[in-house]
This record gives sequence, structure tokens and C-alpha cells, in this order.
Amino acid sequence: MKRPLGVSIISYFYIFGAIVLLFTAIFYQAAADTISISERFGVSMIPERIMRVVVAVFSLVMVYGYMKLKKWGFWLFIMYSVMFGFISFILLSDQPNQPFIGNFIFSVIVLTYTIYVKEVFFRSTHKHSIN
Repeated sequence: MKRPLGVSIISYFYIFGAIVLLFTAIFYQAAADTISISERFGVSMIPERIMRVVVAVFSLVMVYGYMKLKKWGFWLFIMYSVMFGFISFILLSDQPNQPFIGNFIFSVIVLTYTIYVKEVFFRSTHKHSIN
């Protein structure tokens, strides 16, 4: 089964993002005016570096399932896109000058496209034949 081009492009963006998160987990220095990833996900009690690693590893697992056109990869992408889009929308409404609009728009695009190509995730790989 051939993977749609959009699935590949979205996957590469997420892989890049996960690598950046892992890299910044090592060199992260909190700025006074930034909202941390821990705060974005509502778990500010978790240290920022640990949260960056957790989100990066989760993203890589999610992307693996998405690229392999697995049903669980589809559902993880749907859940993550809805959650991250909702968080970005809330942060955008609280701080309209922040760049969260890009995150929100990207989440909507990913969600819409993933739903559009959902049939590739639910095709059976086993052919049943009657002899």
C-alpha cells in the first residue's frame, strides 16, 4: 500500500519537531516571557526538560504509526491534533500577539488532511479469497 505524499510530508515535519525538542531538552534555558511545554499541557509540576523528552518520544512513536499507516497511528494523530490545536487556540485567545496561530492552523490542516485520507489507515492488508 502506497503512503500518500501528505502523510509523508506531515510525518517529516513531526520528526523534525521531535528532533528539535530533544535538542532543546539538552540546551533549554527558560525565557521570562515564554510559556513552557509543561504549562501548555497543563502539567507545570513536571520539569520542562523531562516534558520535552516525553513529548518528543511520544511524537516519534506517533509518527512511526502514522507513516506505517497503522490504525493506532491514525487515532494518535487525531487525538494529538485535536488536543494540540485546542491548546494553541486557548493560548491564542489569551495572548493574541503570540505565534500560537501557526500551531493552531497547522493542527487544523493536519487534522483535516488525516481525516481526508483515513481510508488508507483502515484498508485491510489481508486479502480473503474463497477457494
